[in-house]
Amino acid sequence: MADTTTTIYGREVPTLGLGTYKITGDTCRESVAHALTMGYRHIDTAQMYKNEAEVGAGIAEAPVAREDVFLTTKVWHTNLAPADVKRTTKESLRALGTDYVDLLLIHWPAHLDGDVDALRRTLDAFVEVHEAGQARHIGVSNFSPKLLDQTVEHLPDEAPLFAHQAEYHPFLSQEPVLQHAREHGYLFTAYRPLARGAVLQDERLQAVANRHGKSAAQVTLRWLLQQPNVSAIPKAASAAHRISNLDVFDFSLSNDEMTAIHNVARGERQIDPAFAPAWSEGA
Repeated sequence: MADTTTTIYGREVPTLGLGTYKITGDTCRESVAHALTMGYRHIDTAQMYKNEAEVGAGIAEAPVAREDVFLTTKVWHTNLAPADVKRTTKESLRALGTDYVDLLLIHWPAHLDGDVDALRRTLDAFVEVHEAGQARHIGVSNFSPKLLDQTVEHLPDEAPLFAHQAEYHPFLSQEPVLQHAREHGYLFTAYRPLARGAVLQDERLQAVANRHGKSAAQVTLRWLLQQPNVSAIPKAASAAHRISNLDVFDFSLSNDEMTAIHNVARGERQIDPAFAPAWSEGA
């Protein structure tokens, strides 16, 4: 059975986190505080989510020390010029009420795709933020294998690629980028892991769930967390869903069950904006 944490470059990261996309206001603050109180230690937000202040308030409200929380935020793709990276990171830290984030991500490559010089300038700015102590680790989101190669090649040993966050659920195979993460030793974080609830309607997932006395959502999260170097950040605005999502560490899936769930993949990508990279390169 996979542990509740995985170790990346010597740092323990909670494998199950709370995603906060589209959770705002008091609901966001209450969700974060409740999640931390019940045992979550990994919280994910972003500049674009417009909820960093509420996430920070929830962390401050919970009876958990800041150093025990793995906190991620992301720099939106319109803020990737070096000066904007530094400016908006400081704004994020003020909103979150913290001196540092544990992980700072490039939130979509957008114009960096196909512009190696621009990518390198952005990465250099992220390294500077890291060196200033404002981000313990740096990473990317929604990158193709080509962009991941360029990122790994450029980053220095003292600030390596720590994580890649991308859409991943049973209906979308991400084998090329998963293999890249395993080869280079960084974390792969799955967002939208339950495919907006579509996993609940799949009879094959439900059949596996029935054998374990679990829901199809719980089996899906178990499948993700049993994979090497993988974490998951399901959004859960309700207390019931937060409780259910956390209840996935008391059972294991067999190799046959893991394979059966991998075979559910049908190329269903739910997040594909106009500024997405060239997925045809393998992502």
